[in-house]
Amino acid sequence: MINHNAIRKLIGASALMLAALSSGLASGAAPDGAAIIRERCLACHTEEAGATPAFSRIGGQRKTPEGWHMTLNRMQHQRGLQIPVEEKRALIKYLADTQGLAPSEAAPYRYLLEQDTNRVESVDAAYTEMCMRCHSGARFALQRRSEAEWKLLVHFHMGQHPTLELHSLSRDRPWMQLALDKVAPQLARDFPLQSAAWSDWQKAPRVDMAGSWRLFGYVPGKGEFEARMSATATAPDHFKLSVTGNYLDGQPLRGEGTATLYTGYEWRASVTLDGVKMRQVMAANAQGDAMSGRLILRDEREIGGALQAWREDGQSRVVAVSPSYLRTATSATLTILGSHFGDDDGISLGDGIKVLKIVSRGADRIVVVAEARGDAGMRDVKVGGASGAALLAVYDKVARVDLNPGDGVARVGGGENDPDAQLNKVRVAFRAIGYAAGADGKAGTDDDLRLGYMPAAWRIEPLNEAAEKEQDHLYAGTIDAHGVFTPGNAGPNPARHMSANNVGMLRVVAIVSDGAEQVRGQARLLVAVPDFVRRVLD
Repeated sequence: MINHNAIRKLIGASALMLAALSSGLASGAAPDGAAIIRERCLACHTEEAGATPAFSRIGGQRKTPEGWHMTLNRMQHQRGLQIPVEEKRALIKYLADTQGLAPSEAAPYRYLLEQDTNRVESVDAAYTEMCMRCHSGARFALQRRSEAEWKLLVHFHMGQHPTLELHSLSRDRPWMQLALDKVAPQLARDFPLQSAAWSDWQKAPRVDMAGSWRLFGYVPGKGEFEARMSATATAPDHFKLSVTGNYLDGQPLRGEGTATLYTGYEWRASVTLDGVKMRQVMAANAQGDAMSGRLILRDEREIGGALQAWREDGQSRVVAVSPSYLRTATSATLTILGSHFGDDDGISLGDGIKVLKIVSRGADRIVVVAEARGDAGMRDVKVGGASGAALLAVYDKVARVDLNPGDGVARVGGGENDPDAQLNKVRVAFRAIGYAAGADGKAGTDDDLRLGYMPAAWRIEPLNEAAEKEQDHLYAGTIDAHGVFTPGNAGPNPARHMSANNVGMLRVVAIVSDGAEQVRGQARLLVAVPDFVRRVLD
């Protein structure tokens, strides 16, 4: 069952992530982080003796850039910290670099950093009962503390929220005793302050991220795009960005922005693409020649799509094929994306696939008409000497369709009767993923062949009998041709039974056409009241 409360907190708790983080320093050296702490923080903290700068409470924690940003926001709004914005940015950078998370530590929980928030989390039952009734599991899993610090965090919760022990799932048990004696030691074991992963990452060489990058991504309502991004260093780990490319339907894409690299691999960028302000949240690999993550709207962070980047090193590269599937005994138009393709480079789409026609070709993009024969399975795609592994799926028929997300939460907001509403609507963007049955011939088993995202016809239905009785599908919102659901207006609706508001329980349906057949996929969607706990973004 979906934990809606956890997801609400997951969305809100990470809301304050990118507004200030991705703005780079225009020029000059960044302020020294330890000096800023001495100047701004020692009214409450103390400096501890030692060769390496260490400060009480601060030194007992490691966090992501967003985690340190949240900490400084709390210090400002609840403890009266006065800090100029440039010093705040520099301090976040210093703390994330010196007391951050290794790539392997952050990897399982990147969905929170990337705002991919329609998730059903699976964590230890002790955390579900004690921690996740208020916020997401990723919230604490993206922190590292000593056992003493985890226990102090328990005391902080009681001091900050003195009615905590009276809440549901705490008043029926000795919450404080369990939190201190059982949960805090377990947190210290599962998410320790000291780890080999962090120690090794601190010793790893750092890579300069300046240069030319190829991008492949998706924007809900607009579609997939390919682009080239130029990153020019303005200061160490700070970059000015220029983006030029095209959506796969041929529409141009242009933009610019700034980026900051934290902890040697955490890429955060603010970009304006065709007048729309967006954020890039990506993680670089250890070699610094590839990044992956998400591109999200700045003002509507729930809306976004996958984003991948590859460093251009002058070598020919094949990075993607769109669409990523081809039905056997049929022909279709495919777009091969990459960089530095030669005019005379041969094109191979794998065994049993014949290129019937080259529609167009350039250094970064080749459009072909191809026909598939032979067995189902993944094919490598080659252009000249460059090869992309398992980029194209050959299949006989679509056996099932899954939706991403499978469980969604939207929120009503705004409305004609409240033009000055401060609580905006929270939309959800769905995509349909096609699968073919694997060798066992059964859909829904582990050997199913993932075909990729597929175009679909979208509609909404009532989720259950109660939703049908209340006609939720008529009032809770609408879904467009791109799979983007927009909830209804906030406030009472006189047209509904007892003037109820526009919340509801819906089933989102995607119908994928596969030759003469249609395959249906579905997801659950809760349209809830506004999120009244929206964190500050400064």
